[in-house]
Amino acid sequence: MAFTEIHYEVADGVATITLDRPHRLNAFTYVMRGELIDAFDLADADDGVRAVVVTGRGRAFCAGADLAGGGETFDHRRTGEMYAGQDTVDGSPRDGGGTVALRIARSLKPVIAAINGPAVGVGVTMTLPMDIRLASDTARFGFVFARRGIVTEAASSWFLPRLVGISQAMEWAVTGRVFPADEALRGRLVSRVLAPDELLPAAYALAREIADNTSAVSVAAIRRLMWSGLSASSPWEAHRADSILMNALGSAPDAAEGVTAFLEKRAATFPMKVPGDLPEAVPSWPDNPYE
Repeated sequence: MAFTEIHYEVADGVATITLDRPHRLNAFTYVMRGELIDAFDLADADDGVRAVVVTGRGRAFCAGADLAGGGETFDHRRTGEMYAGQDTVDGSPRDGGGTVALRIARSLKPVIAAINGPAVGVGVTMTLPMDIRLASDTARFGFVFARRGIVTEAASSWFLPRLVGISQAMEWAVTGRVFPADEALRGRLVSRVLAPDELLPAAYALAREIADNTSAVSVAAIRRLMWSGLSASSPWEAHRADSILMNALGSAPDAAEGVTAFLEKRAATFPMKVPGDLPEAVPSWPDNPYE
C-alpha cells in the first residue's frame, strides 16, 4: 500500500509506523488519519507482525493538528480536515483523532510509542491507547485543547485518567501547558525517558523481547483482557473472561509448546498465529454501541 504522510515497514516481525511530514513537524491531517488506520489494518492482518513501533520523522513526533486552515481549522462547516469524512455519531461528524485512537485500541498486536520529540494535541492523545510509551529526553508534551478553545479529543477523556489518574489528567488538560519529558515520567504518562540515540533501540528491544519469547495468541488475548478490564464493573467480569480463555487456550497447541519448551529448557516455537488462530472468546473491544 502506498502511503504519502506515513511510512510503513516490517522487519524481523516488527512493524514500524513513522509519521512522515517532517516539514510540518508531522502535524496531523485527514490523509494521515486514514493512512494510520490502514497501517494498523495491515499490521493486524499480517501474522508475521508481532509488535508495532510508532515514531516520527525528524525532530518531532507529532505537533498536533495541522493549523494551516487558521481559525477555521476545527470548523467542520469550513473544513473537514480534522474530522472523519461522512462518518457521524449522533449526527455529529466524528473526531478524526478519535477514529485513529479507537483503531489503535482494537489492535491485536502490542503497540510501542517511541516519542522522539514534541507530542502535542492529537500528537499525544493518539499515543494513549498504545501499550507502552517511551520518550526521548527532547520530547515535550501538551494537552493544549483548552488553549485552542476546543475539548480533549481522540477519546482521551477516557484514556488519560485511567493511565495517570484523574488529578494529573485534569491538571494537564485544564492548564493546557506544554511540559517536558521528565514531568511526563513523574506523571506516569511515559514509562522511560532516554537519550535520543537510545530511544528506537529501546523500543525495538522491547518489541524483540515480545516477538522472541511469547505466544502471539496469548499476547493478543492479554491485551484485550487488560484494556477491556479497565471498564469492567467487577473483578467477576475479569474472572469470567479469564476462565473462558484459559479453557480455550489451555488445550491449544501454544500451551502444549510453552510447557514442553520450559521442561526441555529450550526456546519455544509457538505454532499459533494472529489473527487466524485467535479464539472467538477473545473480547471484541472497544465495541461500538452506535452500530
